[in-house]
This record gives sequence, structure tokens and C-alpha cells, in this order.
Amino acid sequence: MSEIGTLSLERLNNGAHFLFISNVLARAEADANVKSKLSAQIVSLKTAKEQEDEDLKISQKSMLTDDIATADAERDGLYSGYKKAVNGFKNLPVENMAKAAKVLTQHIKDYAIDPKMQLDKETGLLMNFIDDLEKKYSSEVQTLSLGAFVTALKAANEKVRTLTSTRTDERMAKAVGALKASRKASDEAYRQLVKFVNAYALIEGDSKYLSFIDYVNTEIVHYKREVIGQKSGSSQTSGTTGGTTSGGSTGGSTGGTTGGTTSGGTTPPSVEIEG
Repeated sequence: MSEIGTLSLERLNNGAHFLFISNVLARAEADANVKSKLSAQIVSLKTAKEQEDEDLKISQKSMLTDDIATADAERDGLYSGYKKAVNGFKNLPVENMAKAAKVLTQHIKDYAIDPKMQLDKETGLLMNFIDDLEKKYSSEVQTLSLGAFVTALKAANEKVRTLTSTRTDERMAKAVGALKASRKASDEAYRQLVKFVNAYALIEGDSKYLSFIDYVNTEIVHYKREVIGQKSGSSQTSGTTGGTTSGGSTGGSTGGTTGGTTSGGTTPPSVEIEG
């Protein structure tokens, strides 16, 4: 008899976990027989999936996000202004100022800071960049009277750093516990659905449930290989889709992926993905 195998849902990353639950739910809702027999289990899985979706969104949008964008734009404007100021001194007919501008221009090139780069990366680079200006290149900054630029840039960068740090703490406090709980609820709802499908397939025969079973087992094999990174042995699949198993007894050699048919009256073994 064909049945849905097992998958260590706890080992999936958050995105993969949500996608797996969503895919199984969509397939269950689209299968008329499964939907008619397991409507309560499908409703439970849908409710759990929707809560998991909400908890995932907490980590994608924070009340501080807009403040961070504003501070980042301010910081980028100051950095751009500093670069233009340095560039403007390069051709000045005053030797010590032109020399200082040349040194600071090279310093800008060495760091190659791009305001479009990842937010935290830019923050870290600017911290080092500004530290250089305050110490290593303090005389060049003083020669060109750029101290106000450096002070303002440091304050703007620190504001971004503080806001992102606060947002991280906020996300951790809200998301970790909530998402852990909602994932657990999704896991339980999914396993109840699987338990009932396997039970109905055993009692009524698997012909009405084979399409759904094969789909879920194929997903399990995919997530096991591609997400968890486990290698699949031949004993862990039900045979190739549309293929046959060989031998005269259950548990014989298999064709590779989920959902095979039998030859000679044998029954393909179920998928068993160990966690």
C-alpha cells in the first residue's frame, strides 16, 4: 500500500518550511476526494499556515524600517557631499591643499563605498572609513576644513547603526517565539492531515488517494535532497513516477523518485525520510 512518508519539518529553514506547507495545502484543497474526506484537517492546516505567514512578515517589516531608510538617505547624502568636496580641492592651486585632497581621494577609492550596497555592510565600512578620517587622516581633514562633514557623517552613520540594531532586537523578541509556535502548529496540522490520508488509504484502498500521496512524497524527496541536503537511498522512495518496482515482494528495488506503480502485483514501499 502506498502512503505518505516522513520529513523532518523542523530542519527546514523558515522560507522552505512555509513553502512546503503552502504547497501541500494547495494540493489538498485541489484534490476533490481528499478535500471531501478531510475538510476539518485541511481547515486546521490552512489556519496554521496563515498564522505562520503573519509571523514571517514580522521579520520583513518593522516600524523602524522607514526611519532607517530616512537615516540611510541622509547618510548617503553626506557621504556624496564629502566626496564632491574632496574632489573640488584636487585642482586647487594651493600645494598643501591639493596634496591633502589627493590623499583623501585615494582613501575614498580604497574603501569603494557604494551607497547602494547592503545596509549593514555600508555601515561597517563607514565606521572604519570615518575612524581613519578622525585619526590617520586628521591633518588632511583639517587642512581642507572638512571636520564638519566628518562629524555629521559619523552622527548619521551611528544613527543608522543604532536603528538597525534596535530593529534586530525588536525582531528577535517578536519573531523568534511567535514563529517557533506557529511553525509547530503547522507541523502538527500537517501531520494530522498525513495521518488521516494514510488511514483512509489503508481502509478504502489507495487508488483514490494515490495522486495526492505521490505528490506529497515527491515534495518530500525534493526537500530532503535540495533543502536539508540528505542523500536519498533507493529504499527511501516509492519508485519512479510511472515506473515499476521489480521483484515479487513489497520493499523491492525502486526506480528513484516517488509515486511508482507495481508490476506482478507487488506494492511499492512508502517514502521514509529520516530526520
